[in-house]
Amino acid sequence: MRELSLHILDIAENSISAGASRVGISVIEDIKGDKLTIKISDNGKGMDPETAQRVLDPFVTSRTTRKVGLGLPLLKAAAEGCNGGLTIESQLGVGTTTQVTFQHSHIDRMPLGEISDTWLTLLLGSPEVNWVFHYQMDDAVFSLDDTELKKELQGILLTEPSIMPILRELIRDGVESVRLNAKENLCQPLNH
Repeated sequence: MRELSLHILDIAENSISAGASRVGISVIEDIKGDKLTIKISDNGKGMDPETAQRVLDPFVTSRTTRKVGLGLPLLKAAAEGCNGGLTIESQLGVGTTTQVTFQHSHIDRMPLGEISDTWLTLLLGSPEVNWVFHYQMDDAVFSLDDTELKKELQGILLTEPSIMPILRELIRDGVESVRLNAKENLCQPLNH
């Protein structure tokens, strides 16, 4: 995978396969601290400690479409190659949290990619899941919990053709406003 947003999509799909009804995805770009952190938490079926350790082995997968599971092992290797790492915390019957960190400025770090498109894909592809998105760049923040959206729509599906462009704009504008806000703050002169 060439972008981190595709890894996020892969892990979120694992959460859905694990029966999660709620998935939280947090992306924090700490430019000043030179760190990128991605955290995905779900309330799916979870794993015992042995299974959680085994999913980092590229030759272990629960999928029937292929015999190897390369997503998490490749992501772990990419993170470690960029002065970061990957952790998985899981408990049977409770859920799983996967967190990956990178040195933000590392020359070999994959680009984040179109996080807004990834979130829109998840929101529309699995509307039965409660999605909670959080994007932060330094002090600028955009958060979206689709519970409020679904409540406001009063029974209208998120996948309705008239609703989809509104969702796309809401998410893209939120992510872009964070990026613009953070860039403006980085360009501020220091007070001495």
